[in-house]
Amino acid sequence: MKTNGENMINTAEEYDTIITQCQNLFLKKAADYGTAWRIMRLPSITDQIFIKAQRIRTIEENKISLVADDIPSEYIGIINYCIIAMIQLELPADASENLPINTVKALYDQYVKETKELMLSKNHDYGEAWRDLRINSLTDLILMKIFRVKQIEDNSGKTLASEGVKANYQDMLNYAVFALIKLTYPISEEAENS
Repeated sequence: MKTNGENMINTAEEYDTIITQCQNLFLKKAADYGTAWRIMRLPSITDQIFIKAQRIRTIEENKISLVADDIPSEYIGIINYCIIAMIQLELPADASENLPINTVKALYDQYVKETKELMLSKNHDYGEAWRDLRINSLTDLILMKIFRVKQIEDNSGKTLASEGVKANYQDMLNYAVFALIKLTYPISEEAENS
């Protein structure tokens, strides 16, 4: 049986592998399209994340997809839109809409680093509890976070006792990574108990 420390090492490595796949796709699309996403306002980005999470939930419930993109592709989209949201949230209002690819990569790396550090801290405190969640629970958690962000956006960003939108984007990103880890590295109960 693996100790919690061994799981955390695997989680960090698995996390990096998933993020590398997501970033590679993100940068290829940036090479193809530039940073056209810079035109999007935060509520539009939140809605894009919602569409992807809702599609995952629909496929989970109906067990059928009529469009070519599969569930892992949608989780990758959630991760990349969360990065876009954090970039949009923190870039100055006068920042160029056309960001150079090296700037995009640096910003992607920055927000992934911050979000991974948050994940490692939470994993330490929660003992990697996410590993016992079902994938559809991770989808539901993402949807819940989306509704929280929408409410904060509808309140003009004001909160009374809650974390802000960035923390919610970070949580959604991490839940999507967890789902992809579970889809990519399924662990049988026998292997986990040995």
